[in-house]
Amino acid sequence: MPTLRTPSRPKEAKLFRNNRSQAVRIPVEFELPGDRVLIHREGSKLIIEPVTRPTNIVELLAEWRKEAPLGPEDQFPAIEDIPAQPEDIF
Repeated sequence: MPTLRTPSRPKEAKLFRNNRSQAVRIPVEFELPGDRVLIHREGSKLIIEPVTRPTNIVELLAEWRKEAPLGPEDQFPAIEDIPAQPEDIF
């Protein structure tokens, strides 16, 4: 897996069309890990960042802590718990 490198000198890259989307061919020295990126604009610049995913349970729990608490609409509905009845299966 590629590693993130320190800032380097700019390098020209090729733009092309991929169906209805514009794409950029990223040179190998700028390769990002994974298969997804986040992209956003800052003025006339496009910033592309790798999407990071938790790699262990501690990181996953830390991500979940950032989420808003669940509301009443997210709770399981009450279900009547009916006792089991004998069933004739023959």
